[in-house]
Amino acid sequence: MTPFTYVRAADAADAIRLAGDPHARYLGGGTNLVDLMRQTIERPSRLVDITGLPSAIEEHKDGGLFIGAAARNTAVAAHPAIRRRYPMLARAIVAGASAQIRNMATVGGNILQRTRCAYFYDQAGARCNKREAGQGCDAIDGFNRTHAILGTSSFCVATHPSDMCVALSALDAIVHLKSRNCERTLPLNETHRLPGDRPDIETMLEPGELITAVAVPALSFATHSTYRKVRDRASYALALISVAAALELDGGTVKDVRLALGGVAHRPWRAWKAEATLRGQPATEEAFRAAAEAELADAKPLRDNGFKIELARRTIAAVLNQLKGAEA
Repeated sequence: MTPFTYVRAADAADAIRLAGDPHARYLGGGTNLVDLMRQTIERPSRLVDITGLPSAIEEHKDGGLFIGAAARNTAVAAHPAIRRRYPMLARAIVAGASAQIRNMATVGGNILQRTRCAYFYDQAGARCNKREAGQGCDAIDGFNRTHAILGTSSFCVATHPSDMCVALSALDAIVHLKSRNCERTLPLNETHRLPGDRPDIETMLEPGELITAVAVPALSFATHSTYRKVRDRASYALALISVAAALELDGGTVKDVRLALGGVAHRPWRAWKAEATLRGQPATEEAFRAAAEAELADAKPLRDNGFKIELARRTIAAVLNQLKGAEA
């Protein structure tokens, strides 16, 4: 492991000041960063411990929530308001990792975690544009069963690993950011980049910018939501396909819907086309399948992951049928 210094920030302003070195990194729970340091993929000159930053979960009068970036995943999943108003978020977090990891992992760190692509981790024998721009991508012609089918490029086919972010995508969450010069907000759906020709640049954050909180807007029918994760094994494997969904019916018609997918793209994938296709349509198996078809029309399977397209179709339809049955 490359030598580094460690400092603990007193507040957000102090953290930003201490992270002035371009090779510094913010340290929350460390459940991803420390692994990357052990692999020497990340080589920070300084770790700025931000675990002392705000971690409170505040309930707004309109039903929305304001979650401090240092909040532990366990605390978020167990919070009564989240379990009651946003069950998809609680279920996504629980599906994402073991209790030990959830006890350490933070909301901000979860958003910024990096891909678990095997070629990204294999420095000795694999080319990876995400690890070093211009190297090439061995996953494209390699073993790519778990890789992306949407939003890919010839430079990268890795997937974003977060379950929590899939739910936050469906809920139109807003990321609060702070830097030396300003404070700003960024929709979570605009926080992560698609790979394009620079997959090594993963988010829209500026160097040294700090996530301070995540706001979840009020959404009345989010009480009628769920998260389903399809994976190779139940013991906290990454998603092959995951679906975060909320459904509002008016009689037998879809009044409104929220859908986001995991395991399919370089970022949490908001299913805008499927949502638009469903609104105003009968809440039927045929309509659910048609919406899934619309969303997956541009999917580009690789040699080993073509099964994901049909798996995604079936999972979207199954989750929407589940929500329809629960509301009936």
